Amino acid sequence: MTTSPHSGGPLVVLEDVHLTLGSAAGPVNILRGISLAIGAGETVSIIGPSGSGKSTLMMVIGGLERPSTGQVRIDAHDLGVLGEDELARFRRGQIGIVFQSFHLIPTMTALENVAIPLELDGRRDAFDVAEAGLAAVGLGRRLSHYPGQLSGGEQQRVAIARAFISRPKLLLADEPTGNLDGETGRTVIDCLFEHQARDGTTLLLITHDAAIADRCERQVRLVDGRIVEDRRAMPLRADAARRAI
Repeated sequence: MTTSPHSGGPLVVLEDVHLTLGSAAGPVNILRGISLAIGAGETVSIIGPSGSGKSTLMMVIGGLERPSTGQVRIDAHDLGVLGEDELARFRRGQIGIVFQSFHLIPTMTALENVAIPLELDGRRDAFDVAEAGLAAVGLGRRLSHYPGQLSGGEQQRVAIARAFISRPKLLLADEPTGNLDGETGRTVIDCLFEHQARDGTTLLLITHDAAIADRCERQVRLVDGRIVEDRRAMPLRADAARRAI
């Protein structure tokens, strides 16, 4: 199936994706034939036991890991035909990623961390836009603070601001509350969903927290590298439904 990037088809399409990695004990099959289509604007939780392939699936969707076989398309672009430099540019413009461990650069201020993607794209207004992005996550007074001077929740909000700063079509979040206490985690998740709703971003969220998973419109369960359940937890919003048609 081929579609143009503006045809209105699914934003994320995986077709029979397998990933096998070598080990001292022999080949390890991590993903075993994943086929999945996700419409623009959908919120989808990826759930399942530890070792089921959730984080690996997200790495493949984000172009950070290449599958052994199968096809991954984001906005009708086949990631498999892109070279490493092309893939990095595509990811920078189209995909935002929030990790459990924040992944901020410790020698850069909050403002500098958020401005990085814009600076790489040559944006002259990078710092003005980054300042507005930090204000939007409640950190307008923490611009000059380094990650080590921020709490865990503040660091994750900086990471969210950075992930959304280029207004990506797809946001991947891998256990974004995993290193946070309950109250701080709820604040971070509220921030994440507020930004997703503001921009209409497609959200794929890995979580072990059932309450967080239930906030997504759809839940995809993985076991042993296979999708064993794909259910809609709530009605698809009208705007997302139109984009998915």
